[in-house]
Amino acid sequence: MTAYIGLLRKDPRSDYGVDFPDFPGCVTTGRTLEEARRMAVAALAFHVDGMREDGEPVPRPSSMDVIMADRHNRNAIAFLVDVPERSRRAVRINVSLPEDIVQSIDRVAANRSRFLADAARERLKRQKRSA
Repeated sequence: MTAYIGLLRKDPRSDYGVDFPDFPGCVTTGRTLEEARRMAVAALAFHVDGMREDGEPVPRPSSMDVIMADRHNRNAIAFLVDVPERSRRAVRINVSLPEDIVQSIDRVAANRSRFLADAARERLKRQKRSA
């Protein structure tokens, strides 16, 4: 598994933002610190998967010294995000749900897909334990 440096940024009037200096354009946000961390893992895995599928070379991780030497990064908080050798590829599906369920999901989650994936994982775990 390879780890890359993610940079956490937070302005007083915004959500938490995460970007990856080794992958320009790979950014994500989260309402909470934990959500930003989870979204960073997903965003980086998706980005790297796309590069692999397109036959682009995946860069080697930059060092902390190199990343923090950029003055633009000095106010950010650095943390490591692991990328498996082959991360899981997301598949787009079309799902129909009652409107009130969608509204309830939107009230508690910033990302419907992540919410539904987490709910499905939990349900599958419970089913596996009861089998």
